Formats: sequence, C-alpha cells, structure tokens
Amino acid sequence: MRILVTGAAGFIGSNFVHYWLERHPGDEVIALDLLTYAGNRANLEDVEEPITFVEGDIADADLGRRLFEDHGADVVVNFAAESHNSLAVVDPSRFFRTNVIGTQTLLDAARQTGTVKRFHHVSTCEVYGDLALDTDEVFTEDSPYEPRTPYNASKAGADHAVRAYHETYGLPISITNCSNNYGPYQFPEKVIPLFVTNALDDKPLPMYASTQNKREWLHVRDHCRAIELVLQSNKVGETYNVGSGVEASIEEIADLVLKHTAKPHSLKTIVPDRPGHDRRYLLDSSKLRRELGWEPEIGWEDGLRETVEWYAANREWWEPLRDRAPVEETAWR
Repeated sequence: MRILVTGAAGFIGSNFVHYWLERHPGDEVIALDLLTYAGNRANLEDVEEPITFVEGDIADADLGRRLFEDHGADVVVNFAAESHNSLAVVDPSRFFRTNVIGTQTLLDAARQTGTVKRFHHVSTCEVYGDLALDTDEVFTEDSPYEPRTPYNASKAGADHAVRAYHETYGLPISITNCSNNYGPYQFPEKVIPLFVTNALDDKPLPMYASTQNKREWLHVRDHCRAIELVLQSNKVGETYNVGSGVEASIEEIADLVLKHTAKPHSLKTIVPDRPGHDRRYLLDSSKLRRELGWEPEIGWEDGLRETVEWYAANREWWEPLRDRAPVEETAWR
C-alpha cells in the first residue's frame, strides 16, 4: 500500500511515520512537509531509506497534482497544519491559508486522482470550544463546533471542508479529533517539552496566570494506534474523538516535570495570560473504544516520565530548535 503522510516531519506526523513503518514495513510512505520552523527533517533521519520525502506546501495545487500523478496514494493522512495558538493571534491569515485552503487543495487533488481509498484528516478537540472548570461535561462527536481562537476556527473550517468533499463528491474520508498529545520529537515551544527543557537547564517554567486550566493528555503513540484502527476499519465518513480521559492542569504538569527532573519548585513563574485562552477540554472517546476496540496503553505518569527521559537523553535534537519559534510560547499550544 502507498500512504501519503502530510506534515510528516512534524511532531505527530513523524511519530506516525515511525509507527506505521514498524507495523507495516512493506508499505511505501510518501512523506510531505513544508519544513517550516516546526517541521524538522531530523525527525525522520532513521527512516530516510524506506520513505520518499517531498518538501512542499499542501496549498500548492500543482504540487498536489504531481504528487498523485508521480507517486500515487491509496491512503492520505493529513497532519499538515499550523498549530501555534499564540502565533495564530498575531498572524491568523497564515493559519487559514494552510489549515483551510491547504486542506481543501489537498482534498481536490485526492478527488481528481480517483484512486484514493481513504482521506484521513487529523483534527483537534479545540474545534468544540472549551468547557467550564467546574463541570463534568465532555465533548462528543455530536457536540457543536464553537471555536474561540483563530487556530481553533481554522481547524474547524478544515473539518467542514473534509466532510463537504465526502457528501458532495463521495470522497472516502474519516476524521479524528484528538486531545493534547505529548511524547518524543515535540517541538520545544509546547508546554511539556518547554517545561522539561527549561527545567533541565535550570530556567524558569513560565505558567500562564490561569494555572488551573486543564487539558486532556494523550501519548502520541496511543494516538497513532487510534489512527491505524480507523484506517483499517471500513467505516467511511465517520468522525472519532481520541482522548485518554486523563486531565492535568498546567500547575500539575509543572510539578510532575520538576519531580522527574529533581528541580526546585522555585522555577515556577507566573506570566500574563494570552487572549482567548481556553479553560478546559475533555473528549468522550467511547465511540472509538466501542466500535474499534481502542484503549490507551500508555499511562500518564509513565508516559510523562519516559518523555522527560527522552528529552534529557536527546539534547542534540532540541537545543538547536530553541531559537526557531516565531513568537514566544508560554504554555499551551
């Protein structure tokens, strides 16, 4: 099988390429990435030989056409996206171009080739808006879309485009909306690697003033396994939430990182909040568990400890990336 993975040099995309080749060594992977600041070719160094790497933009219609003409693809997995919430506040047009127009352009190329058996789009829990901190409410696949930030809105627009191509043109699609991922190869602007790398260097851990805001945390490998199950199912046109059910606040994360790095709590530092900072996300993943038998396998405490150990052992990977973030990121993606 030929599988086209977009955003393949990013955090989740590169982990997916590694996971897929481990599980399906006979498949051909075409890895597409624009290599913007968060796309890192080094993430794919140890799988260079089995993949065909293409540097390019999903919003480039000519490139999309050539990709399918020259390489073909039975399956497309679309991770390509701008995902930096703070940058989206500063430069929203960049996000709508990549996340909405780029996705639509890729959809059109897949539709026109006529050979794609599945177009899988990877989305986020943030399209649903946010939840109050003092509620037991969760987001289901039927929850209304209520995005609150430019990044959220651009991902919501992409989801709608994917569904429209299924309903209008019959393109076989599926969508997963995932909770916050963590694990190896995550760009050091994001909260967990930011806290870990700062703690390792005895630098402050900058926490937004709303330190009790919560996120649901999913190990990237559990996310990859969920996508694999969706791709292997015959359930076309479906959306699945992918979440662990494990919530942690920014302060709880900081405390765990300091525990695993043996650093003092005095490194915690409060900074002003960002505009539109969502309070809480929590997904109901029962549809995925019930229909496809998925369960998260990596526990939060073990996964976080292993992630801390990975960053401690891979300074040569993250140290050169520290100055590549386009704007200062404080806590949440």
